[in-house]
Amino acid sequence: MKTMTTALMAALALAACSRETAAPSGDASSTTVQANAQFTQTLPLDEAQGFEDAKRGLIARPEGKILAADGSVLIDFDAFKFVDGAAPPTVNPSLWRHAKLNAQAGLFKVVDGVYQLRGFDIGNMTLIEGKTGWIVIDVLTCRETATAALAFARQHLGNKPVTALLFSHSHIDHFGGALGVLTPEQVKAGVPVIASAGFMEEATSENVLVGAAMGRRSAYQFGKNLERSAKGLVDTGLGKAVGYGTFGVLAPTDLITQPTEERVLDGVRFVFHNVPGAEAPAEMTFSVPSLKLYGGAENLAQTMHNLLPVRGAKVRDALRWAGYMQGALDQLGDAEVYVGQHNWPVWGHDRIADFITKHRDVYKYTHDQTVRLINAGLTPAEIADQIRLPKSLQNHFGARGYYGDLRHNVKAVYQFYLGAYDGNPAHLDPLPPVDVARRYVALAGGADKAVAAAQTAFDQGDYRWAAELLNHVVFADAGNKAARGLLARAYDQLGYVAEASTWRNSYLTAAAELRGGAPKQGVNRAAFVDMLAQTPIERFLEAMAAGLNGPAAEGKDFKINLVLTDTKESYVLWIENAVLHHRRAEPAADANATLALTQGFFVRMMAGTAGAKDLLMSDDVKVTGSKIDLGRFLSLMDKATGTFPIVSR
Repeated sequence: MKTMTTALMAALALAACSRETAAPSGDASSTTVQANAQFTQTLPLDEAQGFEDAKRGLIARPEGKILAADGSVLIDFDAFKFVDGAAPPTVNPSLWRHAKLNAQAGLFKVVDGVYQLRGFDIGNMTLIEGKTGWIVIDVLTCRETATAALAFARQHLGNKPVTALLFSHSHIDHFGGALGVLTPEQVKAGVPVIASAGFMEEATSENVLVGAAMGRRSAYQFGKNLERSAKGLVDTGLGKAVGYGTFGVLAPTDLITQPTEERVLDGVRFVFHNVPGAEAPAEMTFSVPSLKLYGGAENLAQTMHNLLPVRGAKVRDALRWAGYMQGALDQLGDAEVYVGQHNWPVWGHDRIADFITKHRDVYKYTHDQTVRLINAGLTPAEIADQIRLPKSLQNHFGARGYYGDLRHNVKAVYQFYLGAYDGNPAHLDPLPPVDVARRYVALAGGADKAVAAAQTAFDQGDYRWAAELLNHVVFADAGNKAARGLLARAYDQLGYVAEASTWRNSYLTAAAELRGGAPKQGVNRAAFVDMLAQTPIERFLEAMAAGLNGPAAEGKDFKINLVLTDTKESYVLWIENAVLHHRRAEPAADANATLALTQGFFVRMMAGTAGAKDLLMSDDVKVTGSKIDLGRFLSLMDKATGTFPIVSR
């Protein structure tokens, strides 16, 4: 019997699979060395302001490692010490500069009463001093990194309690460490948890349906399995690395539902601004007038953001995002310091206004010029190759594409309005990739000739074309060692010149998997149990429906009652026309079987930590009716492992 499962455990696009050693990358070619040397001449890479800002207010640097319960390393504070000095030939010099800025890890004083912990995870934890304790803004990705960060702050600032918790938005790298900062009992005792409307729904449901695929792809985006070196992971754009530990969430006790609302938290007046539907489905920025502080959540960072992550997600609205930036200018007031939940702060009202203005115009320019070229009949690839930002935006480091990328964002705008189809009927019903690959290889005169042509392109430094050719050969024959090896080398060079960390990490991860194969282990579902406990049952049932093997279910008409004995919830699940449906209702008299169990056991089933044997043997479970039919019903649910191949078939 297969265990019921859901993709939620890949939650919010962070691949929680165990880290595997990546195959080594090659050296930089002469073409790559020359390209990176030329890139050095295009930007004032010796500009000092960013480094002054990134180091400003340092109180203490952390040392050593943050470990998981099993002893595995989540964060190694020494892992990126190599990011120093001049850019090596294997890293784009602009990305290298950004990587050095993000490498400034530690506890920082922003202004009197405001502190940040940076480098403990991909995001920041911001602390604002209240009358009696700390108001915490965002809690990193996992319990372990959040616990370590708060303990480090208390070591240097005093052992004050947490008197309020704010979630800036609904992405896991900002709420996943909640249980490392507060306990549910403290919340019940009155510590407020503030978030914007829709937070809990989005935090527990985003990517439920396609989380296995998104989690697999996110390992490419974040370079999770790459070695930490000048030939591997140097940065993620938003921070150094993600803490893949134990994930949880706390339900908000107070929601911001209006465009602008005020709260007084532990004696400090906050002005909150709802900004949903741009960077995150549920997000809010804030101001603290008494501190002349503006918090930009993640609509603002020291990088161009992505309108469509390379890992995949629902495409984001560039025009709305630009509108929020104009709103931020209007809300700025007399603020003298900006803090974000990634990267480092900005000081000075005029500099903050310029920072916001540049971000506003990056998204607006991307939107408007893409739409202009859409209406001129250009396709996504053509627009991406044609659009260039004006120099006034190109030269602003805070809006360069270290995390997002202009070419990818152009395609996102196109998709937002017209979808992925470019209007050419040849692309209405294309052949599957393997079929296309075999036909192209045959047309080229066989794999050897295609590889030879790719070698010529590689030798000429035409890596994009080499990759195009070799991708066909590898899809036509995944065992072609010559093609795999040369394609890996082409991806190395494309990664070495990429300014976007997400592109670099994707290229280099692809190269590593061509050399060493896809990961052998997928999502660590047990790490998500704390968060899954907060997930509405309906989300699991929707994921079950999306996991139903339709061809295997054809002609089946099972009906199953699901009863949660502790919460007194009851659902009827049935298959009709090879579709799994559910409704909240009393148990049906004509059901094949009734599965009665506690919510906790149901969550364990969804997390994959309770299997068929547990289902039959546990005292928390009672099955009435046909156990055989229940087993047949459950066997129709596919279990996504999250280890599928990407660069071959």
